[in-house]
Amino acid sequence: MRRKAKPAGATLAKHPCVYILASQRNGTLYIGVTGNIAMRVMMHREGKGSAFTRKYGVKHLVWYEFHQDFGFAIEREKRLKVWRRKWKLTLIEQMNPGWEDLYESIQMWAPMD
Repeated sequence: MRRKAKPAGATLAKHPCVYILASQRNGTLYIGVTGNIAMRVMMHREGKGSAFTRKYGVKHLVWYEFHQDFGFAIEREKRLKVWRRKWKLTLIEQMNPGWEDLYESIQMWAPMD
């Protein structure tokens, strides 16, 4: 697949981030990686993120973690995907014990470019 060419001089800042979405507390989980967390979660919420999240109503951002580069972020995503479910739930609850949807808070500071 060909990518769109960026206009001359345009640079899009990428902020590698691993994230977990949930359908509800202790519900269906989705783990992903992105360079623009605010935009990616917005896509999931609008049903454009992935067929899995659309099918199972997984749209609440419950955990995220930024990384220095995509190599580390992708490796972390792969490791998390093979973790036991209990470990994932513990990880979420360490950062977000109330399972609040963190999307609203990240919109204030995460770039949407």
